[in-house]
Amino acid sequence: MSEAKLTILGCGSAKPTKTTSPSGQLVEMCDKSFLVDCGEGVLLTMQKLGVHTSRLYNIFISHLHGDHCFGLIGLLTTLGMLKRTQPMHIYAQPDLEKLLQPLLDYHANDRQYDIIFHHINPRKHEVIYEDRTVSVETIPLKHGVPTCGFLFKETHRVKHEDGSFTHETRKRYAYYADTQYSEKIVPIIEGVDTLYHESTFLQTDEERSKVVKHSTAAEAAQIAKMAKVCKLILGHYSARVEDHSLFLQEAKPIFENTYLAEENLVFDL
Repeated sequence: MSEAKLTILGCGSAKPTKTTSPSGQLVEMCDKSFLVDCGEGVLLTMQKLGVHTSRLYNIFISHLHGDHCFGLIGLLTTLGMLKRTQPMHIYAQPDLEKLLQPLLDYHANDRQYDIIFHHINPRKHEVIYEDRTVSVETIPLKHGVPTCGFLFKETHRVKHEDGSFTHETRKRYAYYADTQYSEKIVPIIEGVDTLYHESTFLQTDEERSKVVKHSTAAEAAQIAKMAKVCKLILGHYSARVEDHSLFLQEAKPIFENTYLAEENLVFDL
């Protein structure tokens, strides 16, 4: 069984900078690859890292702000140019299909693969994907538009002496995209191995973070502490903050096992 790992493809917020592109991650569990959000530049980063798109079958979009989905049309049309034949499954709220379909009809109407949209409700906590070894749940978040995080669970079927089976959960990874500080989400992720939590602002911009419904690094660390997670990864940095180490300095006194997301970094989950 391969190790579960997370590759950071983009960790900035809406405005790209010299060092950060908008959001995108590759989650790998049980020999499967899952793309989480797809901002501009994600495809380029994947190509630089040698990510095999032929192994990618499922994409999860947290919400419809451009820095989380503007890279999709480029990725999907490129897959058509590469003569892909395997279907691609996209899990997102219904409006994404309405927005993408005209572009696909215009730019990729000769593609040889199917794009299958799975409509999700970002306001509900429910399982939206499940196979024999991995499940994915939505986590309702608090943002300016309907937004959800995702909880990935690596599960294995265990056979007992009496012939019965039970499912054992092993690795768990929680992705908290854009969200205002909210303790309501703590019980869903209690004890997860790794939590990625947006930290757009520092405490000096706490009031602004409330207005635009984002979090500070200190608030992300507080959520990690309350949920008793094993590891916290910060990301979605504001372009106003050039020195990302400031986020770490703010979070570590609250939750010691905190790390910074940086593009091209790979974390064990």
